[in-house]
Amino acid sequence: MESTLVTFPEGRTSGRSPIVGAVPVGERHGLVVAETPFHPLDHTWPDQPADRGTIGGLPVADCVTGARSADGEVLIGEAIPVRRGAEGWQWLVVHVTETPLPVGAEVDLEVDAGFRAALSAGHTACHLAALALNAALAGRWRKETRTDALGHPDFDQAAITSSRISPYGSVDVYRLGKSLRKKGFAADDLDPAKVAHEVNDLLQAWADADAPVRVEVPGPELTARRTWHCSLPDGEASIPCGGTHVRHTSELGRVEVALTLDDAALTMRTTCGRG
Repeated sequence: MESTLVTFPEGRTSGRSPIVGAVPVGERHGLVVAETPFHPLDHTWPDQPADRGTIGGLPVADCVTGARSADGEVLIGEAIPVRRGAEGWQWLVVHVTETPLPVGAEVDLEVDAGFRAALSAGHTACHLAALALNAALAGRWRKETRTDALGHPDFDQAAITSSRISPYGSVDVYRLGKSLRKKGFAADDLDPAKVAHEVNDLLQAWADADAPVRVEVPGPELTARRTWHCSLPDGEASIPCGGTHVRHTSELGRVEVALTLDDAALTMRTTCGRG
């Protein structure tokens, strides 16, 4: 099996390809094709859920990342012992089904476009919220630190411990511990409601600006290092990202965050939509 080629970064939700391999996934069947529009769950940073849809007319129960070692063993998801893109491994999109299909068969692949669109909106809103949070917290840094693409201290990258994308939203958790304070961040007297208000004002301005969004795709491989770009009124924003996104910020409708602070953890819940 060669590394899987992917078309989801281009926005594709359908395709046709031969099945080039099959691997057991528990009691289910993992089907690998040469090229797929499906976005799998990333084992290294599992922020965006897997696409839903069908392969050869069969429901895809799950879609995960697989890795084939030099000795031919295929490992799935959390069992993969190396980071995505490690040399000497072949990287696979594994479509999990309840029923097998024969290797060599040419199959149609259809992604649930509505679910993909909802996740894409949630992912774009998540990136915008991170940038807006960086801007709102910029005055709390007492030392020089890495900045984001808009020139603000990158609180998001310095403090984030987990990020989970959902349809039209996301949840990001940041640790405000000793290591962050040593880097120069002052968390004392942080008012989550006040920060959220500043973030939301900026988010809505960005959504209303109808800023174009694109994903820079250096190659068709699953492991290609893709980058999210958004031409905001404040400047050209960019974040390394392997997920899917909307094409313009206006597609997000209303975007807002809620912030809560508990046990030195700041949690940001982002929602978007036209409702």
